[in-house]
Amino acid sequence: MFYQLRNARLCAQVSDYGAKLTQLIVPNKDGERRDIVLGFATEEEWRTKETYFNAIIGRCANRIKDGRFTLDGKQYQLPVNNGTNSLHGGVHGFNEKTWTVQEHDDRHIVLYYRAADGEENYPGNLDVWVTYTLSEEALTISYKAKTDAPTLVNFTNHAYFNLEGEQSPSVREHVLQVFADAYTPFDDTACPTGEILPVEGTPMDFRQPVRVGDRIDDPFFAPGRGIDNNWLLPKAEDMRKAAVVSAAGRTMEVYTTSPALQVYTGNWVEENIGKSGAMYRVQNSICLETQNCPDAINHPHFPSPILRPGELFEEQTMYKFL
Repeated sequence: MFYQLRNARLCAQVSDYGAKLTQLIVPNKDGERRDIVLGFATEEEWRTKETYFNAIIGRCANRIKDGRFTLDGKQYQLPVNNGTNSLHGGVHGFNEKTWTVQEHDDRHIVLYYRAADGEENYPGNLDVWVTYTLSEEALTISYKAKTDAPTLVNFTNHAYFNLEGEQSPSVREHVLQVFADAYTPFDDTACPTGEILPVEGTPMDFRQPVRVGDRIDDPFFAPGRGIDNNWLLPKAEDMRKAAVVSAAGRTMEVYTTSPALQVYTGNWVEENIGKSGAMYRVQNSICLETQNCPDAINHPHFPSPILRPGELFEEQTMYKFL
């Protein structure tokens, strides 16, 4: 089922399937309104095509090396679904679950899901609440979770943006800025090596605005595919600006409490007809996934993804439109 959020300036739509952001209509500086997230026209297509599109990802977003980790001395083996690694919560992650809508009005929606102990081989019963809140200038996503046993938690929203409109064939004319001084290089399976390196002097340096088309084909990234890399954000007590992306008279600022940002340019999007009838292809979207670092559980010097009983996990991300 789809639920509408709306005000005089912005309009969003959220599905209980995958807690997905199925529509986000934003005006440009001339008042022209466009839907800026990729997606599909029917619920059946949302269930069968590109299942990560705009979904809440969990229990653990991004990759875990070989699907293995040790927690409090016990070893766990997760299902692998991305080469040798576990990706985005496993074979059937939060993106494929039907969430319970606990509250809804024009301004906000609260969705709830309980991940059972042993689901995708993760320990602990995990209660998760995701709230989408729409204001005149922003869409904010808030995450809360609690557990009855030590477990891993790393959520994100996997929105596929195109600020020219979801029907646009490319994001090469988008201008991107990432407010990070460091990144985590990865191995040949796209998992972190454990190093934390400065962006200075590398293609990862987006501290000044960069036209995406000027950088996307750099051999440093995935030639012919695009960017799929993780930046480590500066530590902060509250939300701070992580990135800015602009195109077609629209500017989106991304603020977050999360420690890292994965930028992904739709490198593996399959050719599918989208909700407006346009053909979706590689590099016609950009994801700004606020989250923890990939494989953080296997690198103790990364921010910890461990949640324990009695603790409350809380993170927040805001997409602000200028």
